[in-house]
Amino acid sequence: MCKHILNAQVSIRAPCCKLWFDCPECHAEGQSHNLKKTTEMAFLCKKCKKAFRKDMTVYEDSDEYCPHCDNHYVLEAKTPHAVVGVQGEDARVDARMLKDDRVQQAVHKSAFELDDDDFLDKLG
Repeated sequence: MCKHILNAQVSIRAPCCKLWFDCPECHAEGQSHNLKKTTEMAFLCKKCKKAFRKDMTVYEDSDEYCPHCDNHYVLEAKTPHAVVGVQGEDARVDARMLKDDRVQQAVHKSAFELDDDDFLDKLG
């Protein structure tokens, strides 16, 4: 399981060391050499567990699918992001803790962030 790309559909065989990796970052973490570039790639589908090769010089839209099980393996990568979670009651019962991005949020200023004109009005 790749920790860099959460929705990796295939593993790629590195042409330099002949080992399987889910992404180039996994290769960089596990090996001391740089990843060798090639035009012919070997893939291993994670759905049907079968290997196949693709020539990247004549790559077409139909090549985005596994030839054995038609799994669409070319997807936009989902990478992990740090998230601060809030624990509370069920959101269907009490939605006060949820933020709606469609609603314009009020901007709060402190006394130290006021413009010169705002500062004069506050003093009287």
